Amino acid sequence: MPSSSTPHHRKVALATLVGTTLEWYDFMLYGTASALIFGKQFFPTLSPAAGTLAAFSTFAVGFGARPIGGLLFGHFGDRIGRKITLVVSLFLMGVSTLLIGLVPSYGSIGFWAPTLLVTLRLLQGVGLGGEGAGAVVLSMENAPRGRLNRYASFPQMGTPAGLILANAIFLGTSALLPDSAFLSWGWRIPFLFSAILVIVGLWIRLGIAESADYAEIVQRGEVASFPLRDALRVGAARLLLILFAAISTSAVVYIFMVFTLNYGTKALGFSRDFLLLGVIVSAVVWCATMPGWGSLADRYGTRRIFLAGTAALTVWCAVYFPLLNTGNRAVAFLALLGMGVTLPISHSVGGIIIAELFPPSVRYSGTSLIVQASVVLGGGLAPLIATALWTAGSTSAAVTCYIVAVCALSAISTAVLMRALPNRAAQAQTSTPVSVR
Repeated sequence: MPSSSTPHHRKVALATLVGTTLEWYDFMLYGTASALIFGKQFFPTLSPAAGTLAAFSTFAVGFGARPIGGLLFGHFGDRIGRKITLVVSLFLMGVSTLLIGLVPSYGSIGFWAPTLLVTLRLLQGVGLGGEGAGAVVLSMENAPRGRLNRYASFPQMGTPAGLILANAIFLGTSALLPDSAFLSWGWRIPFLFSAILVIVGLWIRLGIAESADYAEIVQRGEVASFPLRDALRVGAARLLLILFAAISTSAVVYIFMVFTLNYGTKALGFSRDFLLLGVIVSAVVWCATMPGWGSLADRYGTRRIFLAGTAALTVWCAVYFPLLNTGNRAVAFLALLGMGVTLPISHSVGGIIIAELFPPSVRYSGTSLIVQASVVLGGGLAPLIATALWTAGSTSAAVTCYIVAVCALSAISTAVLMRALPNRAAQAQTSTPVSVR
């Protein structure tokens, strides 16, 4: 029987949710601005298509920095603790986002404008690289027995919650200002607003205790001297299976959240506000249903739910762009909403299927390695690849083939994973309860 949660469990869940929401607010804000603003502000000498590619390239730069952040914060998360590492990652992300809102445009300082933008984007990527995996690990290691997936879904909810917040503020600012003012300086307001959000996030995160599992590692004197090296000892086959299993969710998330805005406005003629509103509503469904999928995973198995979710995502990706291409607003809204329904199934447990592969002493480093590799290969390049495929072929057919193929790869890898590897987390949850210190 699942054990009841305590105020401590709920506080840790809230801290991971709030922290990842703020981190993803910062990151998604940049993605939205890349699709709609940065081409004109920082690359005005290029053609519209080339300017968009350049803007998405700066978006991809952040993903190149994420593995650095993942390895750096993963190392210290296993060496000195989860809590302090997550506090530092949140601070770094917030300061970088605030400064992006203050970077002058190309018209003011020329070459230095995109240079500063790329530098701050790199720092954003380093900060987020330490966040996603660490939040899942912290929540997982403090979950009540029998509720591992439900509690570990809370940091995963930060992705759609951050998307909702970023797009809502972006949409609100756009609606309150004339287009000329918004494109000139109004787009900076959401970036500057992040300063308030980071202060709130730091206050909540500083108030929680260290991970229970990590406290036990320290007490037993089992802190790893080189965590990443020890994490790699699980073997190349296991690491590749987990990587391929996790890659599809990341790719689809960024096609949905970033590429859709650019494609929908330029190729299909939908208004920016309509698409932002559709993404927001879909993200609300995505966020609200994740704890339910986590609970089902606690009952029926993490990998079964993940495989079912990946299969559902494959099907919806096959029809997503054809529905958008009808040009009908109601049908397009249905396409967006379908992403909000199918994405949370696999996304809710995506962190757990990775973290369960590693023992507690190297869990932060190992999880960060796989998470960041899957994000770079699946998500970081997705908007850039999709834009290049669309530009080359003038249709979305190649984009559809691309994301369906990625989802199929993940489904096959997950099926192999279910047969080949034990579920470490499930075994731990059914044997001894997680202690709280």
